[in-house]
Amino acid sequence: MSTTPLNQEHHERFDRLQLAALGGLMIIGTLFVYSATMANPVMAAVPWYDQAWLRQLVWYALGLGAGAALCVLDYHTLARWSFVAYWVTIFFLIVVLVPHIGSMRFGARRWIDLGPFQFQPSEFAKLAFILASAHFLSRPADELRVPLTFWKGIGLLLLPFALTLKEPDLGSALVLLPTGLVMMYVAGTPKGYLLKLMGAVGLLAALFLVDVLFVPPGWWQISMEPYQRDRLLVYFGRDYTAFASPNATPAELQRLRQQELDDQYNVRQALISVGSGGLTGKGWRQGTQNALGYLPRAVAHNDFIFSVIAEEEGFIGSLIVLGLYALVLFSGLRIAGQARDRLGRLVAVGVVTLIFSHVFINIGMNIRIMPVTGVPLPLLSYGGSSVLGSLIAVGLMQNVHIHRKGY
Repeated sequence: MSTTPLNQEHHERFDRLQLAALGGLMIIGTLFVYSATMANPVMAAVPWYDQAWLRQLVWYALGLGAGAALCVLDYHTLARWSFVAYWVTIFFLIVVLVPHIGSMRFGARRWIDLGPFQFQPSEFAKLAFILASAHFLSRPADELRVPLTFWKGIGLLLLPFALTLKEPDLGSALVLLPTGLVMMYVAGTPKGYLLKLMGAVGLLAALFLVDVLFVPPGWWQISMEPYQRDRLLVYFGRDYTAFASPNATPAELQRLRQQELDDQYNVRQALISVGSGGLTGKGWRQGTQNALGYLPRAVAHNDFIFSVIAEEEGFIGSLIVLGLYALVLFSGLRIAGQARDRLGRLVAVGVVTLIFSHVFINIGMNIRIMPVTGVPLPLLSYGGSSVLGSLIAVGLMQNVHIHRKGY
């Protein structure tokens, strides 16, 4: 009979490799939020107790506590409350759109101002969707072949997608799509349903891009924020003067060319930052793009934190970051493979897909293979809601791992 204490046995059931990678990412996040913000004289002048890097440490501590608390309850118990969490987050996604409640920043109404910090409901809506969708899709395989069940699953996805898109937060809305579709595929939804759905989505995306990239101003266009249209024009390399009227004056054409250069600025400086790091980088806090403010200081510590890392630590530092993410993701896939049932497998797969989508989109926009969408880099980008959401997501994976067998 084993004499191993119960608490030690419980501790050994955690996936230590994933937790070690998580710790590495949090250390890197703290170091480079510090580097990105202390290069800004305005942020550096803030009292030490209100510095961004210290607040990031607080969010890490709170997130670890929340993730650990989730591991106490079996994920089956959490799943039973998943639709309550889902509808609560839907409520907040609606509330955030109300003027004077939702806080307007950078042309978007995504946050609720709670005084000391800003609460972003979309970050938690993603997690509630994963739990609710996993609970819904873990029904018998025969039921998944019923068309009505398929459309209910799509409705579960489209509601938070539409509300998040309305804010507008295109990036957070987009990561819901691969997360939901991958979960439906793993659950056993008929491939024919998914192929038809993806075909319809692809057709709508193509029509959307034709409208954005080729329809002249003044004609009917899909309603969207001007900055969103500009980001797509920049990504696809469209010449702004192609949208000028036939009678445009030289001054008007010059204004359009200047606007194009201005809209390209953030992406161009991010790409320069990544490329200038070389093999080993310029050294921590020695990045000139960041220090001299060429990399916009308002976004260097969140959306473009990877550019700061790449400039200061080079190709090797970037590989270390990618390697740590790979450990988190592959550990998540192993957890999904070892899960004792379909519910656990779906929860783990949903979290892995969500984190992968965030990493791919954020790093992609730093190296210009994806348009700028404002998707944070999990655990590295500064932001309370993002950090809490990421650590709770990892807590869900650890929960599935801990309870992978019936005890």
